[in-house]
Amino acid sequence: MVLNADFRPLSYFPLSLWSWQDTVKAVFLDRVNIISVYDRVVRSPTAEIRIPSVISLKEYIPATRRPAFTRFNVFLRDHFCCQYCGEPFPTQELTFDHVIPRSRGGRTTWDNVVTSCSACNLAKGNRLPHVCGMIPLSPPFQPTVFQLQENGRAFPPNFLHESWRDFLYWDTELDPF
Repeated sequence: MVLNADFRPLSYFPLSLWSWQDTVKAVFLDRVNIISVYDRVVRSPTAEIRIPSVISLKEYIPATRRPAFTRFNVFLRDHFCCQYCGEPFPTQELTFDHVIPRSRGGRTTWDNVVTSCSACNLAKGNRLPHVCGMIPLSPPFQPTVFQLQENGRAFPPNFLHESWRDFLYWDTELDPF
């Protein structure tokens, strides 16, 4: 797992992970600090290193101010739920829909695209929402990087190594007990 210089993950969803090869290369180029290691060791003819499990960058990378308009970020904004039927779906079963269809002058922008399942997308076709009675549950909007990061926290990766846990949720508010 890769942490920024402030010890926050570069990204929560997808979680900022590097391959072990890229991680070892960054260690030898002195671009990162090793925070935690796995038990596994890699060897070369002249060196031996335990594979890092958590690293932090030596130089802080500021977060981008505006998130990229990508299919994945649209799904993340909409919590991986179809905005017409409200059902959650795996990423591979989702598509996006132009609220105002492109054939009617709609653009492919944050403010006109919502997450849709295939069945709802097909049912809506190229009709306007008020004509077919399919109004998105949440109006489309351009999210902030912070909003996407917060949404990403709700979808933990399938595998979390124990050495990562201390760095994933350290800045979340704790429940009183």
